[in-house]
Amino acid sequence: MDLEMIRDFRETLRQLERQVGWQLKDDTECCGVTLAQCHIIVEIGNVGETSVIDLATILGLDTSTLSRHINGMVNVGLVNRILNPKDRRYVSITLTEQGQKVYQSIEDICNSKYARVFEFIPREKHKQVLECFSLLVHAITEAKALEGDPQCCGNDLGEKGRKEVSHVR
Repeated sequence: MDLEMIRDFRETLRQLERQVGWQLKDDTECCGVTLAQCHIIVEIGNVGETSVIDLATILGLDTSTLSRHINGMVNVGLVNRILNPKDRRYVSITLTEQGQKVYQSIEDICNSKYARVFEFIPREKHKQVLECFSLLVHAITEAKALEGDPQCCGNDLGEKGRKEVSHVR
């Protein structure tokens, strides 16, 4: 693949990321949760009950980061923590009634908005779009698994420096 095609691909992905990011930010603010909380709520809502470890894997977070988010969500009544009586180290996570309401609101809003997006794509291309996105997600996942964690830009910014510039694309 030539360099120009790679640049076009990257630019298209950046535009997609911005558009989806803005959409998610707007949708979650409307439901009264942060973007991180939205992702957690949607994943729990999709499976019904999960463990912190499994949820961290799905979201690509370490368990300590996810646990902090879960703690805050328990405190505001969105999530339940259920201890396993046989193994107190195993904790299940479910949505509370309020969390279920937020989940359903997010689902309804997103379904409506993305249905509108699909109206601008010819009906005969809908399956093709879904197939292309599935291929893209798979390819990105596979490439990430192969590359590990290379040092960004060849310089040693340290953890703090990487976090400060990670949002700039």
